[in-house]
Amino acid sequence: MKSATVARLLVGCSVFSLIAAGAVVAQDAPIVQPGAPGQAPRALTAEEAARIADNRYSADDVRFMQDMIPHHQQAVEMAALVAGRTNHREIVEIAARIDASQADEIAFMRGWLLGRGQQAPDPAADPHAGHHGHHGQGADHSTMAGMATPEQMARLAAAEGVDFDRLFLELMVAHHEGAIQMVDHLLSRSGSAYDPVLFEFVADIRNEQQGEIRRMTTLSRQLSDDPRASLAPGFRDAGEAISNLALVATLPKPPGFYDPENPAGLPPPVPASEAADGERGAETGRVGSRSPFLNFANTDLAFSGDLMAVGNYHGFNLYRLEGDTPRLVSSVVCPGGQGDVSIVGDLLIMSVEQPSARVDCGREGISDDVSPDRFRGLRIFDISDQARPVQVGQVQTCRGSHTHSVVSANDQTIIVYNSGISSVRREEELAGCIVGAPGDSRTALFRVDVVEIPVADPSRARIIDSPAVFADEETGDLAGLWRGGDHGDGTQTTARTDHCHDITVFPSLNLAAGACSGNGMLFDISDPRQPRRIDAVNDPGFAYWHSATFNNDGTKVLFTDEWGGGVRPRCRVQDPVTWGANAFYDIVDGKLEMRGYYKLPAPQTEQENCVAHNGSIVPVPGRDIFAQAWYQGGLSVIDFTDSSNPVEIAYFDRGAIDGEHSILAGYWSTYWYNGRIYGTEIVRGLDVLTLQPSEHLSEAEIAAAAMADQGETFNPQQQFPVTWPDHPMVARAYVDQLARSGALPAVAVSELTMALDQAAARLEAQVADAGLAATLEGLASGLAVAGGAADQARGQALAQTLTGVAAALRP
Repeated sequence: MKSATVARLLVGCSVFSLIAAGAVVAQDAPIVQPGAPGQAPRALTAEEAARIADNRYSADDVRFMQDMIPHHQQAVEMAALVAGRTNHREIVEIAARIDASQADEIAFMRGWLLGRGQQAPDPAADPHAGHHGHHGQGADHSTMAGMATPEQMARLAAAEGVDFDRLFLELMVAHHEGAIQMVDHLLSRSGSAYDPVLFEFVADIRNEQQGEIRRMTTLSRQLSDDPRASLAPGFRDAGEAISNLALVATLPKPPGFYDPENPAGLPPPVPASEAADGERGAETGRVGSRSPFLNFANTDLAFSGDLMAVGNYHGFNLYRLEGDTPRLVSSVVCPGGQGDVSIVGDLLIMSVEQPSARVDCGREGISDDVSPDRFRGLRIFDISDQARPVQVGQVQTCRGSHTHSVVSANDQTIIVYNSGISSVRREEELAGCIVGAPGDSRTALFRVDVVEIPVADPSRARIIDSPAVFADEETGDLAGLWRGGDHGDGTQTTARTDHCHDITVFPSLNLAAGACSGNGMLFDISDPRQPRRIDAVNDPGFAYWHSATFNNDGTKVLFTDEWGGGVRPRCRVQDPVTWGANAFYDIVDGKLEMRGYYKLPAPQTEQENCVAHNGSIVPVPGRDIFAQAWYQGGLSVIDFTDSSNPVEIAYFDRGAIDGEHSILAGYWSTYWYNGRIYGTEIVRGLDVLTLQPSEHLSEAEIAAAAMADQGETFNPQQQFPVTWPDHPMVARAYVDQLARSGALPAVAVSELTMALDQAAARLEAQVADAGLAATLEGLASGLAVAGGAADQARGQALAQTLTGVAAALRP
C-alpha cells in the first residue's frame, strides 16, 4: 500500500474515533447485562454500554488486524534476507517494495487497534514478531495462512544464489496467498469490515498482493529449469516442449465440431459504442463473460480393433486407425455433453448430462422446466454401418450420465454402471427422481445406476437397480461416508460423497475402484448387477475424487484429484504438490493402503487449467507405467512401480490457448492403444504420440509394450489383464530392467542379450534351432537375480519367457 494511502486512512481513522467518542452521553436508568443461566446480571456504566453497542468494528476485525501485523512482519524478515544472498535485480526490487509497503501498513494497523483500545503487537519491541501471533509474545503462529515455518525460514537464511531466489519466491508467493485468504475469511464474516476505512485497507491488501503474486509467479517460472514452465501461448502456434516422446500426428477437429467464427473458443470482444460522428469506435478491450449455447469440447476415447471413437459435447467422431494418422470415417452431431463413449461390438454407448440435450439430437435445446423432449442419461447407437450410425436406444436417468462403465457383456446382455453427478431432475419429468429431505430413502442421491442393455433390442435398455453403495453398513443411513467439508486446518474442502465420478471395473478380478467425490472406494463386482463396497478411504488433500486406474495385476489403484473441477489453474508455482495430484494405493488383503503422491512438476500459468485427469496404463512388462492427461498441463508419463516414489519419465506440453484469457482446453484423456498414445485435446483436436528410448525406457521395453495383448476393445473405466507373447523382445525388456537396477551381473546381461538377438533372427527367418533352444533353457534355469521383490518378479517372468522362446525354436 502506498504511503499516501496509508496516511489518508490514518487521518480518517483518527477523525472517526473522535466523533464516536463524543457520542457517549449520561443516563440515569440502570443498564444490566445478564450472565449465563443462574448467574447474577452485571451492572454496566453508560460508557461500558456504549462500547458494547459500538458497531464500527467487530471482534473479527480486531483479530484480523492483530494477526496481520505478525504476518506482515514475517514478509519484512524474508525481504531482509535478500541482501548478500542474491543480486538478481527483480528479487531485490520485490524485497524493496515489500520493505517499503509493509512498514507503512503495520503502522496503520497498530494505529487502528490502539485507537480502539485494543492490544496491538509491536514488531519494534519484538524483532521476530513474524514468528508469533496475537496470542502473546513467543506464541508460535507459523500455522497462520501462508506463514513460513521456522524450519523454512532457516532454509531460506542458509540458501544463496538461484537456490535462494527459488525458495524466496516459493515462500513469498505462499505468504501473499495467505494474506488474501485472511482477507477473504474476514469478508466472509457477518458485520466485518463495516468500517469503510478498514474495508478500503483490506481491499488494497488483496489487490496489491494479487499483483505481486502475478509478478513473482512469472519470475518463478523463468527460474525453472523445466522448459514447460515458460511456453508461448497460441491456438495453433503455441510453444511446445517434449521429452522422450515423439508427436507423430496432430488432427484438428472436423467441421461441425467447432465454431467457425471462433475456433479457439475465446471470449467474444465487446465493441465500443457508436462514435459521435456515426462511425463505430475502436474495440473497448472488454470481452463477454457468458458461455455460448453450444459446446464443442472433445472428451473421452474408446477403441475397438482399428476403430477409434472420440467423444465430444456436440456428439462423436469415428476414425479408422491407419498408421500414425487416423482417418475420419464419420461425424455424428448430437449435442448435449458429456460425450464420454464406450464400444461393445456394434454398439456405441454415450453419456449425456446437459439439461439442454434432446431426445432427437436437435440443436435447439429445451426451454421448458419440464419437457418430454429432454434427454439426460445413456444414448445407444448402432455403428455396424460406421458411416451412418443410428440411435437405437436410450436410458433416461435422474442425474444424467457424466461417465459410465461397461461391467460385463455377452451375446445377450450388456451391464453398465452409470455415474450421474448433476442435479436431480424433476419428478414430473421422470418418475422416481426425488432429491428428498435428509433421511428420505427415496432420494436419487447416494446411488449408482445399474443399467441392462439387451444386445438384440437396445431399445429395451433400462435401469435394473440403483444400489445405495455409500450407506452406513450398521445404521443403513444412505449418507454413510464423507459428508463434505474440510478435514481441519491446512486441508482441502472435500465434496460430499453422494455419487461416483468414475468407477473403473476389472471384471476378471471381480473388482472395481470408485473415485466417488469425497472418497476412494473398492467394490466387489462378482455379481455385476449388485456391486458391494468392501473399502473406502479419504484424503485431507483431495478436493474431488475423480478417476481410478488399476495397475495390470490389480494390486494397486491410482486415484486422481480434480481440484478446481478441471477449469482452474492448479499447477502454478504456489499450488501444493499434493493437491490436484495422483494418490497411489496398494491393495492389501482387500483394503486400500496409501503409498504416495505424484503431481506434474512443471509450473504452469494462470491461463492454463491444469489438474490430474484421465490416463491409462502403458503395458511395459515388469513395470507399472501410466500416461496421464493434465488438461493444459499436457501429458506426463509416470513410472509408479514403486508406488511410494512415482517418477516422471516422459512428457509433452504446449503453451496456453491464450496468453490473456483462461480457456477450458488441453488434454481430456491420454490413452495407450496398440503402440501409440492418443490424446483428445479439448479445443485443438487430436494428437498421436509414440514413446522414444531414453535412460528411463529402453527400445526393447517400448517394443514389448507394443506387443502387449490389450484385448479387442479398450473402453474408459474398463480394464482387462494385459498379456505378452513369449518373444525375444519381451525377454530383452526384462533383461534391460534387471541391468538398469543392477540385479543381473554384466556377464549374464551380455550372454542373455546375445542369445536373444540370435533367437529373434531365427524366429524372423522361421528357422528352428535346437541348440539355441537348449542354450536359452540353460540360461533360464541358471538365472540368478539379486534385488528386491520387483526384481525377483522380473527374474521369474524372464525365465518363463526364455522357456517359451526356446519352445518356439525347437523343430
